[in-house]
Amino acid sequence: MATVAGRGFSRPHESDNLSGTARAHSIDRWIFVGMAVWFILIVLVGFVPDSMMKTAMVKAGARAPFPARLHIHAVLMGSFLLLLLAQTLMVATDRCSLHKRVGIAAFVLVPALVIAGLILAPTMFHQVWGGAHFGPPAAQKALMPMVPVIENILLLQINAGVLFAVFIGVALRARSTLPGMHKRMMFLATAVPLGAAIDRMLWLPSSMPASPWATDVYILLAVSPMFVWDLVRNQRVHEAYKVWLMIYLPAAALVAFAWDKPWWHSTAERLMGV
Repeated sequence: MATVAGRGFSRPHESDNLSGTARAHSIDRWIFVGMAVWFILIVLVGFVPDSMMKTAMVKAGARAPFPARLHIHAVLMGSFLLLLLAQTLMVATDRCSLHKRVGIAAFVLVPALVIAGLILAPTMFHQVWGGAHFGPPAAQKALMPMVPVIENILLLQINAGVLFAVFIGVALRARSTLPGMHKRMMFLATAVPLGAAIDRMLWLPSSMPASPWATDVYILLAVSPMFVWDLVRNQRVHEAYKVWLMIYLPAAALVAFAWDKPWWHSTAERLMGV
């Protein structure tokens, strides 16, 4: 995202195809802005109805209040998505110097987001596990079937947190030397935690909670507009997608392998200290 497509690339294999119509050039400028808006829409569609439903349950006394850590994580994630949108808008409107200066905020925001996620996951786990084992009889009856589900979700949370940190690290490291890698990897990294929003869209066909494979398919679909345009425009698969898939697919396979296995449930409980 450090430059518009095809400008200032430092290495030959980073150069994008600049031939074509004025419309193609316009899409080169705005495809990443569209992707940022698309990702924000996915998060809103996934989380807003779910949050409204759970807020109503809290008011009715049907569930515990949201922990402060959840609000902090939501603010940080929202800030990151807005930063991503702002950065793409700056590039699309030729304010690349401002883009580089504002981009420094990611070096603070990303670690804070990762740390908040590492704190939030055990918090939500203990909230369910504690209610299932030590809550009132009605709460225990309702929450006990959720314990293996939340243990599997912990597997997804760990996977998403690790991959997000790894891919953002690749993106930030490429910030000055490989802008083509940088701008694509920022979006590919952001796509990984979108699974949390996608899994809340209960109207989508899903393999959950029996298997997580459908979530991976939806994440791949979420990045497909960017990938398809890249493929059509440049007549090749950019190295960023190869790096991403080389890490993402084995990690997804590992999650599927561990999913709902007795040894994973016991491991999850040891990790959470219960």
